[in-house]
Amino acid sequence: MKRRNFLKNTVAACLGATALEASASAAPDTAASGRDVYELRTYTLKAAKKPLLDDYLGKAFIPALKRLGIGPVGVFSEIVKPDKNVDPDKMTLYVLIVLPSADQAVTLPARLVADSEHQSAGADYLAATPADPVYERIETSLHLAFEGMPKIAKPDATQPRLLNLRIYESHNERAAAKKIEMFNLHEMPIFQRVGLTPVLFSQTIAGSNMPNLTYMLVFPDDAARTAAWKRFVGDDDWKKLKAIPEYGDKEIVSRITNKVLTPEPYSEI
Repeated sequence: MKRRNFLKNTVAACLGATALEASASAAPDTAASGRDVYELRTYTLKAAKKPLLDDYLGKAFIPALKRLGIGPVGVFSEIVKPDKNVDPDKMTLYVLIVLPSADQAVTLPARLVADSEHQSAGADYLAATPADPVYERIETSLHLAFEGMPKIAKPDATQPRLLNLRIYESHNERAAAKKIEMFNLHEMPIFQRVGLTPVLFSQTIAGSNMPNLTYMLVFPDDAARTAAWKRFVGDDDWKKLKAIPEYGDKEIVSRITNKVLTPEPYSEI
C-alpha cells in the first residue's frame, strides 16, 4: 500500500512539474479536468513471436482493460523501408492505451495480476521462459492530452486507415511550452483544414527524450497522407505562423521523429 501511494504521488508530481502549457498554474487533476491520459508502449520482439503477442493483446489484454473501464486500445505495426542496418527478424509493435486518469496507469499492473480471466486467456504468453521470451523489452511513456484536444478522436476501426505518429523534442521546458502553445492556439485548425486529421495531441509527462510532445494523425492511405502534408507545407496561414520568430522550428523544436503505422486487425483505434 505504501508503495502504491508513493507511485501515485510521484505521477501526480510529474503531472504538476511538467504541465508545460503557459496557462497552467497548478498541478492538473486529470480525472477532474476531463483530459485523457495516454500510455504508449513499444514492444521490441522477433517477428516470429508476433502471433503469440497478437493473441495475448487481442484475447487477454484488451478484454481485461475493457472490464476495467479502460480504452480504447490501439495496436500498430510500423511501416519501415528495407535497411541493411536493421535486423529483418526484429520488429516493434506499438500499443496505445487511453486512460481516464494517471491513477489508472499506476494501478493497472496489479489489477491485471488479480484478473483471473486475464491470467487464463493470456496463459501461453505469461508462461514464456527466460530461454524463449515473447519480446526483448517493453518501453513505455505517459502522456497528458492537450487542453486544445482533451479527448481522443477515435477513428472508425472498421475502415482502412493508416496512422502517423510524430514526436517533437525540445531543448528545454520553455521551448516545449511554446510549441504546445503554438498547436493549441494556432496550428490545430490548420491541420484540420488541410486534411491532417488528428487522433490525439499530448504532452509527454514520463518517458525518454523529454521534454517532448507526441501526436497522432489518421489517413485513409499513404497517398492521402502525402497529399495532406504537401497542402500543409504550402498553406499561407502556416507560412505566416512559422515566420513568427518565437514559433520558428529552430527555436523550439530540436528533433522530430516520424513513424507511419498500420493498425492490427483487432486494434480499436
